Amino acid sequence: MIHKTAIIDPKAKISDNVNVGAYSVIGPNVEIGSGTEVHSHVIITGDTIIGSNNKIYPFASIGNDPQDLKFKGEKTKLEIGNNNKIREYVTINPGTDGGGGLTRVGSNCLFMVSAHIAHDCVVGDNVILANNVPLGGHAHVDDNAIIGGNSAVQQFTRVGKFAMIGGMCGVVRDVIPYGIVHGNRSILHGLNLIGLRRKNIPNKEIITLSEAYKEIFRDENLTENLSNLSSKFKKNELVIEVINFIEKDKKRPICTPFSK
Repeated sequence: MIHKTAIIDPKAKISDNVNVGAYSVIGPNVEIGSGTEVHSHVIITGDTIIGSNNKIYPFASIGNDPQDLKFKGEKTKLEIGNNNKIREYVTINPGTDGGGGLTRVGSNCLFMVSAHIAHDCVVGDNVILANNVPLGGHAHVDDNAIIGGNSAVQQFTRVGKFAMIGGMCGVVRDVIPYGIVHGNRSILHGLNLIGLRRKNIPNKEIITLSEAYKEIFRDENLTENLSNLSSKFKKNELVIEVINFIEKDKKRPICTPFSK
């Protein structure tokens, strides 16, 4: 159902069973998949592709120009997957030339009121951004990560899969997969053991990861600790993910228990 007050450009590609509420505006280069519900007073513009069965709540702004002074109106894209809940006042911007030209959001995510996904971000599946969480430009948030209310992720920062970040936290360092972080300026406080158990990871694997975590973060010399890590740990997939994350080229330092 398309409300009579909605303004939809005739060039937009809207599937037959998409609902669009009152006073919503949809631009010419927008594609929306089947089963998606756009509530009232939503703006969707830019070169934006939205998948199926999403729910977009009032006053969300999707696809508007990036908040980047380097953006000069170049043609860039925004892609959003399926089954996401995008709550009131959420803003999601497309990419920029400097970041590859694409902002990409996965599926089955929940973005609570006033969350912001900036230009050139990559957000995985099953991600939760709580109220008032902004992701700075070029941030990467991997699958199943949870970021607590009023926390802010600095541009170019990576948040690993199944990481959990507490509320009121300034995330200025990369957060390892399965890590738990909180504090005013992101301090690593251990592993997200509850998340691992919910994923039905065998206890033996979790114990191995916990032991490896203690060795990797025994002190601030991460490079030396990784080189001295026992070979038995390097056979564990969870540990391998953490090692690869730490060793990958990066813009930000790794968040550790010693971060200040």
